[in-house]
Amino acid sequence: MRRLVNAKFPDAIGQWLYPPVCLICGLTSQSGLDCCAACHADLPRLENRCLRCALETTRMLELCGRCTKDMPSFDSAWAGFVYRGPIETLVTRFKFQSDLAAGRVLARLLAEQLVKAGAPRPDLMVPVPLHPRRRLTRGFNQAAVVCRDLQGYLQGLPWASLARRKRATRNQSELPAERRRGNVRGAFELTWLPPGTTHVSLVDDVMTTGSTLNECARVLKRAGVRRVDVWVVARA
Repeated sequence: MRRLVNAKFPDAIGQWLYPPVCLICGLTSQSGLDCCAACHADLPRLENRCLRCALETTRMLELCGRCTKDMPSFDSAWAGFVYRGPIETLVTRFKFQSDLAAGRVLARLLAEQLVKAGAPRPDLMVPVPLHPRRRLTRGFNQAAVVCRDLQGYLQGLPWASLARRKRATRNQSELPAERRRGNVRGAFELTWLPPGTTHVSLVDDVMTTGSTLNECARVLKRAGVRRVDVWVVARA
């Protein structure tokens, strides 16, 4: 199984002309990233987790209690960080304030964590789709932007929007956990699948209950994809 390697870094001339500024503390960054070394060291990385759903745990687990009772459709989940502190702030700026610079930092940080963890390299990254109405309101699909930026850091790993939301759903954050699965059940359909695609990584910004990602994975599996991983910037 191939692993992710060699995340790209900005060129030295570009850094000299436009020195990066930390988006967290506002100070000049020397790390080649819009996140200074001190803030980078303090980020809430996800250390111990369930290997199946990336739920934070006290130690590494093959399966947490939730997954034992209700196995997800996806095969594994990789989250770079816990959704709190500066990561939560950057996600909010990116997603709700259209701060694409924050999105680039988050993608770069996720790429670093994926490479460090030795995540398997998929055939394709697939962003979780937004309903056209919500995309029009927001102006972009944050998952697709993360895919685009990850491609630049992960040796040109390809990505494609393979699925669409065929019906509008209520915002998952507005619903209690027990209602989220039903909210997205049957909401997605596959529009196409490149020949030979057997391993896909679903990409999103934040994973909370995993209901949306699970439904997308179920649709991909039904279309013949053998392995579906989940890549998210943060796990709530």
